[in-house]
Amino acid sequence: MSDESTAHDATDGHEMEAYRYPDGSITYPGHPLGPGGQEPTGTVDLSDHVAEVVTWTTSTATPPGVRQPNTVAIVEFDVDGEPVRAIGQVTTDGVEIGDEVRPVYCEELRDPDAGIREAESQEWDGFRFEPVE
Repeated sequence: MSDESTAHDATDGHEMEAYRYPDGSITYPGHPLGPGGQEPTGTVDLSDHVAEVVTWTTSTATPPGVRQPNTVAIVEFDVDGEPVRAIGQVTTDGVEIGDEVRPVYCEELRDPDAGIREAESQEWDGFRFEPVE
């Protein structure tokens, strides 16, 4: 695991919630209308699933309050045969295409004091992806 003190070994009861639609598609993040124009029929907790890294990059010129360097990946979950893609930070710089990762909850994805908006006006938590060993 990385040196990030806010990353946890589990999801700490938080859900990485995706929406399921009548046509069987699943989107993350969820949307009020799915690809077929219908409202969601339920949710799926992606934190219960393992994903595969589709591609990744490392940014060395990050916005204020975001760690440097910052490795970000597009990952794909297989949920009941339905592909679901997500993008997010990775807990380590050592990730490759095809690696398996799992979501881990993080209280602060960036430093709230470094932003230009009032810290209380935004949410700072979310999920990073951790390689499965």
